[in-house]
Amino acid sequence: MNTETDQSLNVHSSYYLHPSESSAITLVSPFLDPTNYNPWSRSMLTTLSANNKVEFVDGTISQPVITHPLHSAWKRCNNMVISWIVHSVSSFIHQSLL
Repeated sequence: MNTETDQSLNVHSSYYLHPSESSAITLVSPFLDPTNYNPWSRSMLTTLSANNKVEFVDGTISQPVITHPLHSAWKRCNNMVISWIVHSVSSFIHQSLL
């Protein structure tokens, strides 16, 4: 097994994505709007931590060089986290993110 496979199949790894995790889900409610950043942020960080993905937001896991065996796993997880965040903000903020 290569490094990417080892990491992406290990349920304790930040590179692991459970089959039920979808890019279309909303992780927290209510959506982020201009009035609720602090509670939304706390809720989002708690949820990302529970999913073992907060490292993609706080910079603990940096993007590997494109030739690194974990690059595609990093990209897949990072895109999932971005999608979760985008789907957890108000439509006004959503437009500015895209």
